[in-house]
Amino acid sequence: MPNSPPPDRGGPGRGEYPAGGRALRRMGNNARMTDNSADPPAPPAFGEEGPGPSTDLPPFAEMVLDVIDRIPPGRVMTYGDVAEYLGEGGPRQVGRVLALYGGAVPWWRVVRADGTLLPGHEHRALAAYRTEGTPLREGVEQYRVDMRRARWDGR
Repeated sequence: MPNSPPPDRGGPGRGEYPAGGRALRRMGNNARMTDNSADPPAPPAFGEEGPGPSTDLPPFAEMVLDVIDRIPPGRVMTYGDVAEYLGEGGPRQVGRVLALYGGAVPWWRVVRADGTLLPGHEHRALAAYRTEGTPLREGVEQYRVDMRRARWDGR
């Protein structure tokens, strides 16, 4: 019956409002229920300083960005290469640094180990690779960086 209401699958207390009167929102299948009644803080008034991004980078982030700045045009390193070169962290930590602070460095010079382009940024990265003359391989569905020819070892 397409127009009938869904059956009640809730148990005792399910779907009810907490003591504060605001609904609980489900965040995902494995997430716990949370009270989203707290209002976000108001933005600072014009001329006031807010809790904006800090100008001081964490030491690991500073080191990662320095390495990326040194990668020559037309060459690449993998996330794991950068971590190995530094001797600390791992590929995920390097990726996190790039996600948070990588806008000011040539982020396209850090790639996945198989040479695939960063999802969501393929067009910008491909344009940068072509401008810099980075060796590419054309695959069936997408381009990849030719890791044998483009990989830089940090020397």
